[in-house]
Amino acid sequence: MKRAKKYVAAASKVDSSKLYTIEEAVKLVKETSTVKFDATIDVSFRLGVDPKQADQQVRGTLILPHGNGKTKKVLAITDKVDDALAAGADFAGGAEMVEKIQKENWFDYDVIVATPNMMGIIGKIARVLGPKGLMPNPKTGTVSPDISKAVKEIKAGKVQYRCDKEANMHVSIGRVSFEDTKLIDNLTALTDAVVKAKPAACKGVYIRNAVIHTTMGPSVPFTFNGR
Repeated sequence: MKRAKKYVAAASKVDSSKLYTIEEAVKLVKETSTVKFDATIDVSFRLGVDPKQADQQVRGTLILPHGNGKTKKVLAITDKVDDALAAGADFAGGAEMVEKIQKENWFDYDVIVATPNMMGIIGKIARVLGPKGLMPNPKTGTVSPDISKAVKEIKAGKVQYRCDKEANMHVSIGRVSFEDTKLIDNLTALTDAVVKAKPAACKGVYIRNAVIHTTMGPSVPFTFNGR
């Protein structure tokens, strides 16, 4: 693959055989951003698990200390509509929201949160929401009796991490414009969460590879506590 000159120049600053510290990786990933806009900074992991096995799934949520620079649109399906809207939900309602999704194929939001008493109704469109990753789930904190807290956490920068069928995981932790200290805090919080999420059934090397990279920028391999 032929690379652009800017990318080649940026990639030349990265020693792919070296595992950088979190502090070094954050500094270098900002230096090697090749675009003019405020690029997103992502972290990618290659895990030593078998996602096909139910006891080797790696998934969870965490609130990044400084958010990731992305504002998510939240739909709250609840009987506590006023509470959800006051907490910052972009849309809120009860059964009529499920009907709107069914009839209008409406998906102008990023996350759905719900109170437990609405899950029976939402279950009717599980086949529609599931493939899009929108089905509320208690494990990810999107089903909660405290709808205000659920909405506020998402608006505050709550992110979900989950390995795909190839045992890869990708999470956005911020933007190039973020201060180094904020990115370091976010990256440390994420790596701590992923390490703690190691399945008991996972044998051998758990984290096989970890890199941080920007939009269209080179990957910077890094090491951290627990790896």
